[in-house]
Amino acid sequence: MMLTTDYVLGVPNWLDLGSPDVEGSAAFYTGVFGWTFTSAGPDAGGYGFFSVDGKVVAAMGPLQDEGATPAWTVYFATPDADATTKAVEQAGGVVRTPAFDVFTHGRMANLTDNQGVEFAVWQGGDRPGLDLVTAPGSLAWVELHVPDVATAGAFYESVFNWNVQQFPMPGFTYTVVAAPDGDPQGFGGIMPNPDAPRPHWLPYIEVVDCDATVAKATERGAQILMAPETVDQVGRMSVLTDPVGAFLAVITSATPTPTP
Repeated sequence: MMLTTDYVLGVPNWLDLGSPDVEGSAAFYTGVFGWTFTSAGPDAGGYGFFSVDGKVVAAMGPLQDEGATPAWTVYFATPDADATTKAVEQAGGVVRTPAFDVFTHGRMANLTDNQGVEFAVWQGGDRPGLDLVTAPGSLAWVELHVPDVATAGAFYESVFNWNVQQFPMPGFTYTVVAAPDGDPQGFGGIMPNPDAPRPHWLPYIEVVDCDATVAKATERGAQILMAPETVDQVGRMSVLTDPVGAFLAVITSATPTPTP
């Protein structure tokens, strides 16, 4: 898992949950991951931050649009949110919310790719992005689940100039994505998933014990979509929906084999 807090163009730099029940979701995630939830203040419209040892690892706010689906939104870094929104439109995507300033923290836009997957971009200001990634309790990987992997790869290559590489896996080919100026091992993948209820970005949260975390989550109302499973040289992982129906994965990453 090669996510870092070096937020170059196209790497994930923020993660937030839109929930119809902020209080209930806060109780779920603090119980499952040991996160602390702190309000961003009276002007933030119910938005707040999840943290581990004082370091922000995710955020949450109430659903804003009528009929919106509860979901985790992955944000990707950009030095120019306005230019990225134009690139999204040119690539066949949709700008749901044009770029706007979030106080002095940064500038963002809400977007949809050309297969209907929602995502966002963040142009860091006072807040460049998350304080912590890849450590237990924080974002470790992101994965795009879509019907057409090639179309998705071409879209994001056009918008973010990602490097897209295919790796053979037992029974299928896994597509890994990396930012040209980031770690070449990548920060995420693209999965063919024509059976998903809707195409989506799936965030993976690093945990110390995948099975124990899944047990805690199900006790608190999560539904298991993929039971804990070990992938050689990757780790042990599971896919869930939380109590409000948002997709989420947890992973206990494999320890890299030391080089002789």
